[in-house]
Amino acid sequence: MKGQANGPGRDRGTAAGPDSGVAASGSAVAVAWDEERAAAIIAARAGEPGALLPILHDLQAAFGYVPRAALPLVAEGLNISRAEVHGVVTFYHDFRDRPAGRHVLRLCRAEACQAMGCDSLHAGVLAGLGLGWGETSADGELTVEPVYCLGLCATGPAAMVDDRLLSRTDERRLRLALAAAGCRAGEGAQ
Repeated sequence: MKGQANGPGRDRGTAAGPDSGVAASGSAVAVAWDEERAAAIIAARAGEPGALLPILHDLQAAFGYVPRAALPLVAEGLNISRAEVHGVVTFYHDFRDRPAGRHVLRLCRAEACQAMGCDSLHAGVLAGLGLGWGETSADGELTVEPVYCLGLCATGPAAMVDDRLLSRTDERRLRLALAAAGCRAGEGAQ
């Protein structure tokens, strides 16, 4: 890939706002596909070094996910192959190929969190929510995503509800964090 110096998950300067597609809580809000809007997003960054990741982040901020229809536009705008764009989108877990729920619960699955018992925590949380990894509740309220390190290794198991980091997580703390974020999913779970 040509000059992809920017790492995943970093802010690309897309601020939340009425037209950004980012809710105040930090969760993505799905917006209908608009080819003209996507083309403008791509054109705004196409001349920057390492533009691929910032463009993908901006597309996801605008639409709530990276629409499949945007991939050929990105490839053409950056003069790279569709395969390169597809490879980056599918390599980084931060990019979605479909809209997420109104709230996103990210559960760390890295080794440090595994050593602190995250596997049994995750099993209980997923069962309580009736969801699997990468799934969204039927009402669109919550998406559960695996992540591989939230940088809280010394205080695992770690999780993130929308943009709020949680350490020393247990099922009770997760339920409280989801409720504090206004998420109704799993309210009846023990």
